[in-house]
Amino acid sequence: MLHQTIETLRRLRLTGMAKALEEQQGVPDRDRLSFDERLAMLVDREAVERHNAALAQRLRIARLRQAACLEDIDYRTVRGLDRGLIQALASGRWLQEHANILVLGPTGVGKSWISCALGNQAARDGFSVRYQRLPRLLDEIALARVDGTAVRLFARLAKIQLLILDDWAMAKLTGEQRRDLMEVIDDRHQRASTILATQVPIERWHDMIGEPTTS
Repeated sequence: MLHQTIETLRRLRLTGMAKALEEQQGVPDRDRLSFDERLAMLVDREAVERHNAALAQRLRIARLRQAACLEDIDYRTVRGLDRGLIQALASGRWLQEHANILVLGPTGVGKSWISCALGNQAARDGFSVRYQRLPRLLDEIALARVDGTAVRLFARLAKIQLLILDDWAMAKLTGEQRRDLMEVIDDRHQRASTILATQVPIERWHDMIGEPTTS
């Protein structure tokens, strides 16, 4: 009967409950637990298994460049990081408010690492995340226009709750790239959050974008 119950749980894709039930059989004093207590343990295990599986899926989709966590930030290194600001960002309120973040600084200070750490935290909090180098994204959009899938790609990008664009404004955009980028940004404005990471100072962005009226 127990074996049949475990197999039924697996067929129902309640693998967490199935594992917990099997493990309970190896606990010598399991009979001291009430039915309600044992059931609660099964349900809790299922919830944990589903949470972990969902997080793993979000991280696979995110394709973060580095396995970084906000908890591992070294504040002893002088990089202009504000501990209070990082702690505030860790709360995730900025994502709920669809705010955006600029990560600026010279090469080697850890801009990509910080961006990925923020992306990791967002994924842990249940938000959909995608990391993308801007040059690679623009190439992807150009290919999508050729094969007729650009509309679907723009729709997917608009739905991502946190889009991380690394290497922002590193090369001057063509007219088509500028229009594609503005479409991505416009679709996300006040609807989702974006992180821009770059070593290019803000005052040079207009030159790299190629359109002085674009802000």
